[in-house]
Amino acid sequence: MASSHSSSPVPQSNSSDAFFKKEVDSKKRFHPVQSLPDVCPKEPTGNPNDLRDSPSLVVDQQRWTIYHSKVNLPAALNDPRLAKRESDFFTKTWGVDFVDTEVTPSFYLPQITKEHFALYQQEITPREKVHERCKNICTAKDTFDRTLLHTHDKSRTDLEQVPKIFMKPDFALEDSLTFNAVLPWSHFSTAGGKGNRDAASSKLLQEKLSHYLDIVEVNIAHQISLRSEAFFHAMTSQHELQDYLRKTSQAVKLLREKISKIDKVMCEGSLRVLRLSLTRNNCIKAYNKLKLMATVHQTQPTVQLLLSTSEYVGALDLIATTQEVLQQELQGIHSFRHLGSQLCELEKLIDKMMIAEFSTYARNDLNRPLEDDCQILEEERLVSLVFGLLKQRKLNFYEIYGDEMINTAKNIIKQCVVNTVSQIEEIDTEVVVKLADQMRMMNFPQWFDLLKNIFSKFTIFLKRVKATLNTIRSVVFLVLDKNQKTRELEDTLQKNSAKESAVDSEVAYLTHEGMFISDAFGDGERNTSPNSEPCSSDSVSEPECTTDSSSSKEHTSSSVTPGGVEMMIGDDMKLTDLELIRLANNIQELLYNASDICHDRSVKFLMARAKDGFLEKLNSNEFVTLSRLMEGFILDTEHICGRKSMSLRGALQSQANRFVNRFHEERKTKLSLLLDNERWKQAEVPAEFQDLVDSVSDGRISLPEKKPTATEERKPAEFLIVEGQKYATVGTVLLLIRIILEYCQCVDNIPSITTDMLTRLSDLLKYFNSRSCQLVLGAGALQVVGLKTITTKNLALSSRCLQLIVHYIPIIRAHFEARLQPKQFSMLRHFDHITKDYHDHIAEISAKLVAIMDSLFDKLLSKYEVKAPVPSACFRNICKQMAKMHEAIYDLLPEEQTQMLFLRINASYKLHLKRQLAHLNVVNDGGPLNGLVTSDVAFYTGNLQALKGLNNLDLNMAEIWEQKR
Repeated sequence: MASSHSSSPVPQSNSSDAFFKKEVDSKKRFHPVQSLPDVCPKEPTGNPNDLRDSPSLVVDQQRWTIYHSKVNLPAALNDPRLAKRESDFFTKTWGVDFVDTEVTPSFYLPQITKEHFALYQQEITPREKVHERCKNICTAKDTFDRTLLHTHDKSRTDLEQVPKIFMKPDFALEDSLTFNAVLPWSHFSTAGGKGNRDAASSKLLQEKLSHYLDIVEVNIAHQISLRSEAFFHAMTSQHELQDYLRKTSQAVKLLREKISKIDKVMCEGSLRVLRLSLTRNNCIKAYNKLKLMATVHQTQPTVQLLLSTSEYVGALDLIATTQEVLQQELQGIHSFRHLGSQLCELEKLIDKMMIAEFSTYARNDLNRPLEDDCQILEEERLVSLVFGLLKQRKLNFYEIYGDEMINTAKNIIKQCVVNTVSQIEEIDTEVVVKLADQMRMMNFPQWFDLLKNIFSKFTIFLKRVKATLNTIRSVVFLVLDKNQKTRELEDTLQKNSAKESAVDSEVAYLTHEGMFISDAFGDGERNTSPNSEPCSSDSVSEPECTTDSSSSKEHTSSSVTPGGVEMMIGDDMKLTDLELIRLANNIQELLYNASDICHDRSVKFLMARAKDGFLEKLNSNEFVTLSRLMEGFILDTEHICGRKSMSLRGALQSQANRFVNRFHEERKTKLSLLLDNERWKQAEVPAEFQDLVDSVSDGRISLPEKKPTATEERKPAEFLIVEGQKYATVGTVLLLIRIILEYCQCVDNIPSITTDMLTRLSDLLKYFNSRSCQLVLGAGALQVVGLKTITTKNLALSSRCLQLIVHYIPIIRAHFEARLQPKQFSMLRHFDHITKDYHDHIAEISAKLVAIMDSLFDKLLSKYEVKAPVPSACFRNICKQMAKMHEAIYDLLPEEQTQMLFLRINASYKLHLKRQLAHLNVVNDGGPLNGLVTSDVAFYTGNLQALKGLNNLDLNMAEIWEQKR
């Protein structure tokens, strides 16, 4: 055994490798336990030790490194959570769902192959053969082993007699329990008569312990004897081992001194340069960080300064940039731990300030004096506010402006009423307190001037609102345009990046083929961007390379509003096109609402004045003036706002309808009174009526202005001349014509009441026709006026008056047709019905005149007898009545109508005469009776043709004789 443990003083490379490594491992086993360091990679710092990744023989003699780490492989493989043994032990740490991936080979570990074990196999093979040969030769060893085994079993039996407590590794007599177990105190008690027995027990215990000691000593001596050769060999080689260790220590010391010198001469300078460079970079970074922190520290004072000048957009941009820097580059800075929340609160405060500022701006803009000035109030301030509100997505700010518009509209009317009332001395403001009551005390001119003033103020108010809202909409459209340009730029950049990737692939191909890039591209592209080198870590004058990354992310573009205000629009306005378009539409709708508000307030003002029936009591001229004023205001608001507002137009229409009703009722009542007092006698025509008719003959219907001086010089005419024809009329018809022209003139003044006026005028014309028929044909004038009888002159005059109205109906129709919408042309049929009724009425009057003569002929000719003298009394009476008829109607009716009327009378005369001659059996045979009748007829014919205008009348008297069959 001693030979097996022998070794040379100096360890050999082959035989003592294992022994030497074992000793090294034993030293490491007794190293003090150290905590594991953080093996995560860190940034390089100024510590030169951080520049190395592997242990250093010079520095790291006692330093723990990752190469000292060990893994308990069985503990890693034995995962109690798995139902069966898994091949992948990483599931112990990362769970059963850990997916196997291919592990990248380490760059620091060589690839071990069979060739690496070739030398070992060459060395160990001869040894194995020698070992096998020696094992077969040394058979006596088995006997010796059996002897040793027997001796070992005997010593084990002896050792079993020693109590187990002495064999425990924690055996210590200092322990009271152990001491009591080995030396029980009961054996040493001196009480009573037990002294001798206790002494014997103590002696026995002593002998037992001595026996145990002998056994142990015998076994120790036996063990020493078994290993005596190795023991004495170890003692002999101890001096050799000490000499070997001393020489090894001197060699290591010399090697370390040489390495230390090499480290100082060759490595320390370079490492110091690297360390200083890293320290310099760290100082630059720290300096830039401190400078950035100083800038961030000035954020709040700068924001307050910007807010003092109403630069809300700049303040919000600064807050957003600071928040981004805090989250990206200054994250974890303890001194700025509360700055983020403070900036959030400051941003909320800015939101409230902007809303309050916009409300103040709207109030100041709308409540400034309403002069003829539509300039925008502080346009730069307005644009800044709108940009800030858009940036904060406060898209309902226009509602504030809408509320201010309502209040301003109320105040405009109130102020106008107060100013007007204060200038009227008749109104005692102390007695009449309410403004509405004070307004109702005004007469029409005063109230009309007040309304005109209100409309003018509202017009300026709308122009001002339009200018302000147009500026706000222009800002919204600028942001919308910026969004669209940004999207186009992004699309262009994507296309360019695709092209660049294609160029890169082409460059890679050319390089792979062995060509130079300069051969593939022109000199212009080779020499571009001479200053595009990346910023070095040694540059101090370019801090943007280190900390100002956030500022490079925010791109702004300059835009100019229509008012010439230049603003910077940032990319952080995250508003979609749909939101911006909806906001622009809402702002445009707000302009429409402004028009509606003005109209609604005007309607309330009108209704307040109309409570006592003031508007219904206006005459035609006053209402027309009022209507024109309101129509003008409506057109102005439509021109300003671009949309019709129906409230004021509806109120005007409602008042117009009331005016039409009152207008029509007044004129119908007036016509009814005129007809009830009409005696149906020809009236003189004043010059003003002739002028009125002459004005209509020019193709336009209008009431001429009165000329008092000229009217006094001109005398009334007997007939009314209309387009060269004479019309004998009654006074009622002259006034009716004027009334008809008033209807037409009212339509011109108030176009909205055209349809109502047409209906009312049709009703008036129908009323005149029916009422005149009742009075004349129906003989109602006998009871109403007290006429004794309805004469033929009355009938002829009535017919001529109807003809005069019929003459004007086409002109009235054309007048209304030009002012109606095409879809309303169906209402013109009323004039067709009226014309037919008038013609029927005229025909009835003509038939009535013929019927009068027909009854006369029947009465006279029924008593006619053919006898002398000639002409007979009957024919003389007939001729007399015919002359009276002609005298009554000739001056009233035109000559053509007179001839037609007398032809119809003559036909009736011939019919009755023929019937009487047949009754008397007088025939055309040339006899005496025939001669008498011929003489009477000749007398009749002569007298009738002697009347004025009837000389060429074809009487055809041969029809009185029966024709022979």
